[in-house]
Amino acid sequence: MSSSVYLDQLIEALQVQPGIGPRSAARIAYALLDRRRAEGLQLAAVLKDALQHIELCPCCRNYSDGGECAICRNVKRRSSGLLCVVETPADVQAVESAGTYFGRYFVLHGHLSPIDGIGAAELGLDKLAEILASGEITELILATNPTVEGEATASYIAALARKQQVKLSKIASGVPFGGNLESVDEQTLAASLEQRRPFA
Repeated sequence: MSSSVYLDQLIEALQVQPGIGPRSAARIAYALLDRRRAEGLQLAAVLKDALQHIELCPCCRNYSDGGECAICRNVKRRSSGLLCVVETPADVQAVESAGTYFGRYFVLHGHLSPIDGIGAAELGLDKLAEILASGEITELILATNPTVEGEATASYIAALARKQQVKLSKIASGVPFGGNLESVDEQTLAASLEQRRPFA
């Protein structure tokens, strides 16, 4: 407990971030109070606006400012016939940074995990099934993380695509098993996308 209730509340609130424990939160709080009050107020305003206004794109489930995101509004991408399935919005950013993929995305916001109560509905797989049934997709690229859960999720999605006779591929090696797309360098990720292989 500190000398200020507000300071205690600030330190506790900062710990909502992953990897931020009590000591890191206290250092951040003191830095804001000692030298960065104006920036802290700006951060608070931006954070409030972001949390109130950022929504899920109704097409791909990536983050948007309301309605379709910029990627889904792009006519060239919509007509490409390509759909890349990723686990997180950070994965979309990683693939975009590689600069070699120009199709659409579908963001799961996780992976199948029955123990945690995350099933097909929580991942929006009913919406994905609708997209696959529309006939607009000629190739589905599975870019889930190379973990046990990611592979199980990819297998489930592959079954949905096979029902619609959509060509399946998976990003190539170079992404280590147990790793995350967002932590892979851009060149490796670009090569993985370009050298994708059929999904068995």
